[in-house]
Amino acid sequence: MRFDFPTVMVLLVVASGAIWAFDALVLARRRRAPVPDSEHAPGEGAVPVEVTPPPKIVEYARSFFPVFLIVLVLRSFLVEPFRIPSGSMMPTLEIGDFILVNKFIYGIRLPIADKKVIAISNPERGDVVVFRYPDDPSTPFIKRVVGLPGDEIAYYNKTLYVNGVEMDQEILGTYSGTGSGAEYTGASLRIEELDTHPHEILVQPRYPSIEVKSLKVPEGHYYVLGDNRDNSRDSRYWGFVPDNLLIGKAFTIWMNWDWGHGIDWKRIGDSIN
Repeated sequence: MRFDFPTVMVLLVVASGAIWAFDALVLARRRRAPVPDSEHAPGEGAVPVEVTPPPKIVEYARSFFPVFLIVLVLRSFLVEPFRIPSGSMMPTLEIGDFILVNKFIYGIRLPIADKKVIAISNPERGDVVVFRYPDDPSTPFIKRVVGLPGDEIAYYNKTLYVNGVEMDQEILGTYSGTGSGAEYTGASLRIEELDTHPHEILVQPRYPSIEVKSLKVPEGHYYVLGDNRDNSRDSRYWGFVPDNLLIGKAFTIWMNWDWGHGIDWKRIGDSIN
């Protein structure tokens, strides 16, 4: 079992709920004593009241159980925040971006088990997705989906081919990075036409090209690449992403805080395309 945030929240919900329930069903009865009703004679119409307060742990469980439950539901089924720690998705996502991920767009999954119980939709080519790294499921990765189940994918001469069709690139100029992304200054800034989903990528012309011969994406799997093509560990290195490791689709930047360089206010609220 992974010991990550969803696991911790499930354990907290179960523990606080169990304490609260056990107190309500068992311990609270023991703390009650019959007290005569003032409108009746002694011994008649006795009303049981709690004569001793509940233990502190029960009070904490009562208070925090709703909070834990709400956080679990929000983070497991609706949205989840992530921080971008590297430049593998530049220029789309910069180091220090804090993003929100739509958790339900690809289906409702049970926390911890990651089992899909309600299918809603499947990733589309061009989606920026967060998933669990296949070689270490405790680590979240973020990349762009370029290959869907059944697609033939190839990558050579720094160009992507999908089903034998070259994904055209338009050179915009030379990239100039800021903050922690300054190390990528000098890269070629381009727009890649991924079907009907154009997006910006970075290419280092002086770096050797990674060659990927034509391969077919298996059913229930996806092929993903980073937008910073020569600085990304993606499907070219470790293979396909199985559907059960998908977390959700990134859709907005809610904060950018690049350690040592401050907040980039202009990026707050930007959508992720």
